[in-house]
Amino acid sequence: MDARVAELADQLLLIERELRVLDLWDTSAPDARALASQEPFCVDTLSFEQWLQWIFLPRMKAILEREETLPAVSGILSMAEVVYQTQPQRMAGLLKALGRFDALISRGGAD
Repeated sequence: MDARVAELADQLLLIERELRVLDLWDTSAPDARALASQEPFCVDTLSFEQWLQWIFLPRMKAILEREETLPAVSGILSMAEVVYQTQPQRMAGLLKALGRFDALISRGGAD
């Protein structure tokens, strides 16, 4: 098993926590058509935080639970920095959690 799994699972929980603290956590899912977008980050149908909640977090949790191969790279922080460029202080906790996720993925599973 990849040595990063526990740390990544913790990081996913921190990302969810930050979304909740920021009151960006939705109680109901977007419609199936919005979730099925083929655009990167579903930019045409979802807000970035909806994409995190309904696409990214479930996919990453499933990868960890099934012990599937982790992605080799992640650039989620870069996307978040663009989306939240006008409110970096408000989003500091979320940006930090996403940055830590990217760093763990980029580190690779060799340790």
